[in-house]
Amino acid sequence: MTAHKSGDPTTLNRLYGRAKGKPLRVGQQALVDTLLPRIAVPEEGEVTAQALFGHDCPLHFEIGFGGGEHMAFRADLLPDHGFIGAEPFLNGVAQALTHIDGDGGAHPPLSNVRIHHGDALEVLRRIPDGSLSFLYLLHPDPWPKARHAKRRMMNDGPIELFAAKLRPGGEFRFGHDHPIYLRHALMVMRRHADKFEWLAQTPRDFQKRPGGWPETRYEAKARAQGHEVWYFRFRRRPD
Repeated sequence: MTAHKSGDPTTLNRLYGRAKGKPLRVGQQALVDTLLPRIAVPEEGEVTAQALFGHDCPLHFEIGFGGGEHMAFRADLLPDHGFIGAEPFLNGVAQALTHIDGDGGAHPPLSNVRIHHGDALEVLRRIPDGSLSFLYLLHPDPWPKARHAKRRMMNDGPIELFAAKLRPGGEFRFGHDHPIYLRHALMVMRRHADKFEWLAQTPRDFQKRPGGWPETRYEAKARAQGHEVWYFRFRRRPD
């Protein structure tokens, strides 16, 4: 997962986090070489449903999709919607491509997903304002030390950008298991309460995973370590 400095969303240029891990398996490398170029987000121009999929449809955007489990689940659940995922970690991209390709024939390939191997905010800036129906940020790097707080994705600059790209009534979903990051994130979201309505009436609403929100490997790992996991849904208010 990536992180950026806070502030003006047009000047968030530094990307933190690793780009590559262990060597890819032969099959994964083949998908990176052949499938990724076919479904990659174009490097220039507006990023729209028409440009990516050839027709208008509701657009979803996932920032730092990890291994792609959540993105693939949602894309399979909503075949008439278009999904854009961005991830700088090559091994995560390779794993996501495996899901998109149908997990070795176990499932039909997904035709409604496009991938950006790199900075999510670079692509997000090119999406016309008010275009997204859903935006997801699940288990970003916590950067728990105070001096690293500016590296967190949940900061004023990115949140302003999220608000601009979501349509009125669109939904921002955020999930995490780190209490320091959680407190920071909620503090940031409170500063943007004029743009986002927190869709929680009781603690159970953010303690229980909502329907249509599958468990990811990061969530499973957090639970295995004894961490509590929280789920947050925010609706974009009309301007």
